[in-house]
Amino acid sequence: MELRIFTEPQQGGDYEDQLRLARTAEDCGYGAFFRSDHYLSMGSGDGLPGPTDAWITLAGLARETSRIRLGTLVSSVTFRHPGPTAISVAQVDRMSGGRVEFGLGAGWFESEHTAYGIPFPDVRGRFDALEDALAVITGMWRTPEGQTFSHEGPTVTVTDSPALPKPAQTPAPPVVIGGHGPKRTPRLAARYADEFNVAFSGMAESAAQFGRVDQACADAGRDPGSLTRSVALTACVGKDEAEVARRADAIGRNLADLRADGLAGSPAEVVERLGRWREETAVERVYLQLLDQGDLAHAELIAAEVMPQLG
Repeated sequence: MELRIFTEPQQGGDYEDQLRLARTAEDCGYGAFFRSDHYLSMGSGDGLPGPTDAWITLAGLARETSRIRLGTLVSSVTFRHPGPTAISVAQVDRMSGGRVEFGLGAGWFESEHTAYGIPFPDVRGRFDALEDALAVITGMWRTPEGQTFSHEGPTVTVTDSPALPKPAQTPAPPVVIGGHGPKRTPRLAARYADEFNVAFSGMAESAAQFGRVDQACADAGRDPGSLTRSVALTACVGKDEAEVARRADAIGRNLADLRADGLAGSPAEVVERLGRWREETAVERVYLQLLDQGDLAHAELIAAEVMPQLG
């Protein structure tokens, strides 16, 4: 089981905070550093100093790290017009030497759209835009050099695009799709995704969604085993109960809830819970949501005392 770091900079944190955590993650041997793609804080925290753009941040990290993989969980299609996004992500992939993974979703947080003047279509419109964006972005990346790419869909038309630049990875960076939708989301994953993610859900709910994705793959003639299963869970780990409680308090979360829904407790408790996740969902990859970006010792503890026991 691979562990990755996932952070939420919109809750409060600037580029330097993310750089320190990404470098710590790299030094500790985590598989990747991922961040959210949001423009407004939610829940606890005042969001100061303000949001950082996901792909501008990842471009910087691409040049200031050397081994760790980088990505979004997940970018919102409402923020990212397909053609320019294909260019931006391909460029960051080249800047990183081929370490980018591209997460894309339909978007859901209406308040951040109204706060920054971003149109927010209805659910059907957002999923139409997501399907178009996946077709355009992956189509551009996979179009051979010297050929052009065209697409006509319900939300975007592309005509004779040179489809440049190409990403460093061939044929394209891995695509991550996630969510809880019972029909359209699994179909899009079966068609476009290299990885499917279920975020902040229980084992039974996650297993059910993975089953729907497997069925969509089978219906599309794709081997379900070719799609990586992943989950995102809030982490709150400590060497003793006092340290666990201190970390829960620092992020404004109830420890009992974290134990029930996330990965909270001692390293031994977390290893046991991850084993249950593996048994019940066949998950291969876990994104550890670390909400206190300044607590580098948290990431170091998990790497030292949890990661080596996962095989």
